[in-house]
Amino acid sequence: MHAMNYRITLPADYDMGIIHRRVATRGHLLDTFPGLGLKAYLVRERGTDGSPVNQYAPFYLWNTARGMNSFLWGAGFRGIVSDFGRPVVEHWSGLGFEHGPAVAGVPCAADRLTWSPAPDEDPGPALERAVRELPERAARPGVHSVALGIDPRRWELVRLTLWQDQAPEEAGSERYRVLHLSRPELDTIERGRQW
Repeated sequence: MHAMNYRITLPADYDMGIIHRRVATRGHLLDTFPGLGLKAYLVRERGTDGSPVNQYAPFYLWNTARGMNSFLWGAGFRGIVSDFGRPVVEHWSGLGFEHGPAVAGVPCAADRLTWSPAPDEDPGPALERAVRELPERAARPGVHSVALGIDPRRWELVRLTLWQDQAPEEAGSERYRVLHLSRPELDTIERGRQW
């Protein structure tokens, strides 16, 4: 599994209806994309759920590097670049993935948390601890699914949780609304620890 996210921060007075219409008319285009486990079309809107910004922030879980590369070098990503400029694409190697009790439904919210072990800390135990916590988090009522990844360049971990209804407020996490979920290969994302 490969996790990928780009976050496009938009002006404070940006009409977020433009993003809503974009997702409503184009979101289905990745519903059958080869190699894609899921794509959550995430947005934050200034003043909602404590967000200080307007942001469009799609989050992907890829089953294959080939699928991810095909998207990044293909027409889909060219549309993003054409409309918003080329964003920084964050990428993490998969550490773990779990289904929650609401996996059969359509999530309406998400939270994204990033953190890093201390510079003098052995990352191995920190990663093991984060992976061990995934099943407990996934078992919470209203959880659709939860994914964990790491960027070893910066030793940054990312955890994305998709929620059936509202994402709870948690220290350090960013809360999003999910406008659409493409899930062509959700059932084939390897569950549990991924190393």
